[in-house]
Amino acid sequence: MIMNGIHADDEEEVREESSSSSHSPEKRKRVIRVWCDGCYDMVHYGHSNQLRQAKAMGDYLVVGVHTDAEIAKHKGPPVFTQAERYKMIRAIKWVDEIVEGAPYVTTLETLDKYNCDFCVHGDDITLTVDGKDTYDEVKRMGRYRECKRTQGVSTTDLVGRMLLLTKAHHSNIDNTAYQLHTDNFGKGPKGHSPWTGVSQFLQTSQKIIQFASGKEPQPGDTIIYVAGAFDLFHIGHVDFLETVHKQAEKPYVIVGLHFDQEVNRYKGKNYPIMNIHERTLSVLACRYVSEVVIGAPYAVGKDLLDHFKVDLVCHGKTEVFPDSDGTDPYNEPKKRGIFRVLDSGSNLTTDDIVQRIIENRLLFEARNQKKEAKEMAMIEALKHKDDSLKTEAALAKN
Repeated sequence: MIMNGIHADDEEEVREESSSSSHSPEKRKRVIRVWCDGCYDMVHYGHSNQLRQAKAMGDYLVVGVHTDAEIAKHKGPPVFTQAERYKMIRAIKWVDEIVEGAPYVTTLETLDKYNCDFCVHGDDITLTVDGKDTYDEVKRMGRYRECKRTQGVSTTDLVGRMLLLTKAHHSNIDNTAYQLHTDNFGKGPKGHSPWTGVSQFLQTSQKIIQFASGKEPQPGDTIIYVAGAFDLFHIGHVDFLETVHKQAEKPYVIVGLHFDQEVNRYKGKNYPIMNIHERTLSVLACRYVSEVVIGAPYAVGKDLLDHFKVDLVCHGKTEVFPDSDGTDPYNEPKKRGIFRVLDSGSNLTTDDIVQRIIENRLLFEARNQKKEAKEMAMIEALKHKDDSLKTEAALAKN
């Protein structure tokens, strides 16, 4: 069963279902509780899209997140610690509740413990250390639903971009050379698994609409503007945006995202790791963000401030790079007295994440190859089973 849709907002909605008594015309209200679980390592818009789809299947979304030890046992070392991963999932706007240290294998006992009607997973497969489907029990008992996996993004792909140091993933550059590199990254000896391999992400207006809140500023709202790359959206960004959100009683937070070439101008190397389309969805999924300006001007000037009726402009403790003409991009808000520097208490940067990956390159490459080998073995087993069933059916006809 694949369902895809938009949940109106983040508040819990109540669904009406027919009473169990067929003789009664009355209806009772019951909240549909949905369970999702996973590693949620290096959380990206693919994870967010899965949670969005899961929330749309019910009313209240509970997300279980595995511990570092469980992930290391079944999959290999995670990039982020469990504390970081818990915080990232809490920041996704479709999530109502998280369960820390959820078991790696999803059972009926877990669903019942948290009063969940069913669990939702993408149309890929998750295997234990010994190659078993982690959702086998709930599938057999009819407590499993499936949603579409987001094409064009995976942790494997993102790690590859960091290690390859090319700019071919940027939004206006031909990706032929990049594809040649990624085809080799993490590839197992028996070829590519369709679940771990890399594919190209194609942005659509529908996807943006699904992620956007669609809410306009209301009278009494404080309109707060922040700008940056927000590359590889991580807990450093979450901490900053949460701090921004706390600056007003009724905040309406607008995030200005710079185009890829602008980010590369001031960050250099192969930054941004995620292109503008990917960064847009990552930021829109955050519960502290109301709106995103795609391709915002680097200088926060008069036109932008007046157009959005901005009350406050915020920046974190990170370095402010000058504009291409050498001027301060925050000159105008400073002149108006609406500029504020915030300390979120987090020192994590995109550079730090890239450094983690580079330092552990061999471990991550081994992890990807191990994961892909297990998936290929499962594909072969499923194919063999399918062939056997076809043979039996043919013999039965004769």
